[in-house]
Amino acid sequence: MAAGELTRQRGSDEEQEVGVAITATGRRSVARMYEPAAPSSPFTTIQLARLDEALTLASRETGIDFSVYLGELGSESRARAEELHSTIKPSSADAVLIAVSPGERVVEIVTGSEAVRRLPDRGAKLAVMSMVASFKEGDLIGGLVSGLRMLADQAGSRR
Repeated sequence: MAAGELTRQRGSDEEQEVGVAITATGRRSVARMYEPAAPSSPFTTIQLARLDEALTLASRETGIDFSVYLGELGSESRARAEELHSTIKPSSADAVLIAVSPGERVVEIVTGSEAVRRLPDRGAKLAVMSMVASFKEGDLIGGLVSGLRMLADQAGSRR
């Protein structure tokens, strides 16, 4: 065989799988799809369990449906928080939403028309102050758990 000639390798007539090519030197070249890593949660599994437990206990003790939203709220943060609160099912009237946007440094607490009777604005403001103090120390979960406990204490137990 002369230099530079191409020869057929045994089995090269067989159809290759998608993304596979046999080079002239006989080397097998494989192309694969790039799949970026899934976005990671800002919380560990243990932290999520702590938050879930705090939400469950606060809701069970008070009969009020507590929810937490963590993410951007935009320039109209109050309006966005109220919009999110209105989507709480089955009834947003007995619900409280804690909306936190760490990047924008905003905390909004929205109480439903029934929940506000048991959770006055003053109680919500105290909970926000407590949460913000923890957030400044870099303890996002601790702040949320502490805020939930304070709100549940303010609301009192089910009647």
